[in-house]
This record gives sequence, structure tokens and C-alpha cells, in this order.
Amino acid sequence: MLKNKGRSSKRDTLAVTAVALQDHILQDLQLRNLSVADRSKTKVQKENQTKCVKGSARSLTDTGLKRLTRDPAAEDPEREYVLDPKPPPLTLAQKLGLFEPPPLPLSSNEWEKVKQRSIVQGDSMQPCPICKEEFALRPQVLLSCSHVFHRACLQAFEKFTNKKTCPLCRKNQYQTRVIHDGARLFKIKCATRIQAAWRGHVVRKWYRELRKTVPPTDAKLRRRFFEEKFTEISHRMLCSYHTDIDELFSEIDHCLAVNRSVLQQLEERCGHELTEDDWERIQTQALRREAPECPICLTPLSARSAGGRPPSRETALLSCSHIFHHTCLLALEEFSLGDSSPFHACPLCRSCYQKKILEC
Repeated sequence: MLKNKGRSSKRDTLAVTAVALQDHILQDLQLRNLSVADRSKTKVQKENQTKCVKGSARSLTDTGLKRLTRDPAAEDPEREYVLDPKPPPLTLAQKLGLFEPPPLPLSSNEWEKVKQRSIVQGDSMQPCPICKEEFALRPQVLLSCSHVFHRACLQAFEKFTNKKTCPLCRKNQYQTRVIHDGARLFKIKCATRIQAAWRGHVVRKWYRELRKTVPPTDAKLRRRFFEEKFTEISHRMLCSYHTDIDELFSEIDHCLAVNRSVLQQLEERCGHELTEDDWERIQTQALRREAPECPICLTPLSARSAGGRPPSRETALLSCSHIFHHTCLLALEEFSLGDSSPFHACPLCRSCYQKKILEC
């Protein structure tokens, strides 16, 4: 009888140990739907839960007053918190001492040490080990093994593997804490980039202004610099002028009309031929003046050659009553290129003239 009792007790302990091991393995793999509990008990528990929900439900009346709702934006976005503050319940195998119980929740000081170890390793500065992307502003979690991941990446990894093990060090039953180190570093990085871009813009603007005032030392660039300066000054001068086309054309028409009137007066004075009476009157006026010499060559007008012969030079009487040597007058007319016959000007009175060769 004693032997049978000993064998039955051993069998019971083996059975209890096997059940405890099986339950621990199932809970470790997080297969809650394969629980070793009786299905009838689970159904009763579900029914009790539904009854509690129905019993706690109460009818609400609308009073017309606004309800005080909590503003989610009022919460501190930089606050760090633990996702699983309560440890999982002990399994039967852990109660029997077959497995070590899960570690207790880490204190704030222990979490600080874990975080400092992660900062020293530079995990937040590196991309996420699962998706290989920067943390940026996406939610970030710190494990109790000091490894850092995206929260969504870690949830997808746990769902894919059906385990709660660290993707890097394979630590089981880790604890997770939401941190914002990656977001803080990303903000600092973005601010640095913005400041660098703005400073670059300011420096480039200053350099452009400097290039406009200080000529370069290179010959080609220096020539181009002065060409641009000359173009700029010319454009500024053109812009400063009054460029009214209608007024310009009206001024041109006025100038043309004045020139036509002057030319018409000249034609009236010099265009008509003088009569013999006019020439006699002009010659009488010239004789009264008694000019002894040619005003051009300063030689006598009526000097005779040797032997009492008439002078070798012909004299020309102008319509203004001045007398010159004909050759001297022709040389002056050829010399004055700006004038054209019949609008030659007298060398003395600067008036247009007609000339007549005097007979000796």
C-alpha cells in the first residue's frame, strides 16, 4: 500500500510539473487562446464579465451643458512613461520554483541608468535596427536591455515572432519605456540645418554685394566686372533721361521748321541775281571805303607790275562791297570745306555774297 501511495504521489507531482511547464511555455509564447484552463470556466468568466458590463451601464440624460473633456494636447509630449508597469502574473512553474520569477519593475533610478547606457552607446543617434530608418518624430521605446526601437517596429516584431524577446540581445520578458531622445536629436538636427541654410544665404548675399563693389584680381573677371559696371551706369543714365517719344518728335519737327526758315531767308538774300545798277552802287560804296590792300594776302590791290603794265592779279568785288584778289578768294573758298556755293561767307563781315570780276 505504501509503495502504491508513493508511486501515485510521484505520478501526481510529475503530472503537476508537466502541466506547470506546459502552461509556462504557452504563456511565454503569449498564446493566450491555447490556455490550459477549462473552456467552461472561461465561458463562465466571459458571461460574468458581460453581466458586469450590463450592470454597470446606466442611462444618461442630456442636460444641455457642455461636458468637460480633457485636451490631449494639454499633456506633456516630452513625458516619458513605462508601457507595462505591472509585472505579468506568476505561472505555476514559477510558483513551484521550476523557473525564475520575472524581474520586478525597474525603478526610476534604474531606468535612468539604462537610459544613460543607451546614450553612451549612441542608439538614438543610429537608425532603428528593425526598419533601418531614422527615429525622427515617430514614437520611440527603450527596452530594459538598453536597446532602442520604433514602437511600431517593435510591436510588429512581437506580433510576427509571437515572442517577447529583444531583436538584438534576445532577452526575454523585457520592460519597455517610451522616450523622446530620437525626436529631440532630430529637432536639434533640423534646427542646425535651418541655421546653416540661413547663414549660407546671408553669406552668399553678402558675397554678391562684395563682388559688386570690389573688383577681382583675375584679368578676365576684372574685365567682366568693369563691363558690367559700365553697362549698369549706362542703363542708369538712360533711365534718368526723359524719353517721351512724342515730345522728342515734336522738338525735331520744330528744329526742322527753324532750319527751313533760315535756309529760305538765305535763298531770298543770295538766290536772286544782282543787276548792273546794283553792282554800280556796290562798287561806288567800295570806292568810298578806299581799301588799299587785299584783306587776305595783305598786298596792294591796284599795284602795277614792272614797266607800267596792269596788275597781274584780278580783283573780285563782293555783294557786301568788299574787294579781294580773285585768286585769294578762290583759295579761301576751297579752304572753307564746310561752306558750299552759293553760300560762301565773306572773310570780313561773314555774310553770304555774290562776286563780280572787276575789269582793270
